[in-house]
Amino acid sequence: MKKRTKTIIAVIAGAAILIGGIWMINESRYPNVPAFDDHFTREFLNKDKKVDDGFCEFKSKTGQYTMWFPEGYTLLNEDGDYSRDNKNFEQWGAVPSSENQVYRGAIHITMAKDNKKNQQDYIESFFKDHLISKEPKLIKTSKNIIYFSSVHFEVNKDKQVVEGSDQKPNSFYAYIMDKNSDRVVEFSFETSGFKNQHLDEEDQTKWLMKILKSIKFSN
Repeated sequence: MKKRTKTIIAVIAGAAILIGGIWMINESRYPNVPAFDDHFTREFLNKDKKVDDGFCEFKSKTGQYTMWFPEGYTLLNEDGDYSRDNKNFEQWGAVPSSENQVYRGAIHITMAKDNKKNQQDYIESFFKDHLISKEPKLIKTSKNIIYFSSVHFEVNKDKQVVEGSDQKPNSFYAYIMDKNSDRVVEFSFETSGFKNQHLDEEDQTKWLMKILKSIKFSN
């Protein structure tokens, strides 16, 4: 009986070591960055494709687009933080995972279908809904059309959110349209609430443009 018990214990111990070894091998296949350390976030990332330094490729669960995702960020994963409706709609948010992340702000993405008939009206209302009064910049790539704008928001003495035009932007918005379909991505990046380093506005915008221009809609 004792011999049988020892055999069972040895088998269990051997199985545990084997499972642990397999788990360690699987984990070692992922890059050692916060985006891949988070198990929910890694579900969306392509570990085998090399993109620009500091980024990894994000693959939408809808199959409708890919983009660069900051490797120091993780997706929010509470109820309602991520939502998807088949192939026509996807919404998610991401935040920096550590204080060491250079660019610190909350990213929010919505992928949806665009109403071509009222396109310009919707673009205008998109920026006005975010209290942006100035005209957005128009940027064209080979496959996309990007509208981009930024603003500084602050809370006044009456606890109202107002635009502070003489200060560096803390909120950035973009509307990205696929030239070959009715798909669009609505993008926002907001640094308010984060202990942000005093970054050069031009460097901040260049970093954001890398993300925006990386968006590729599927055929």
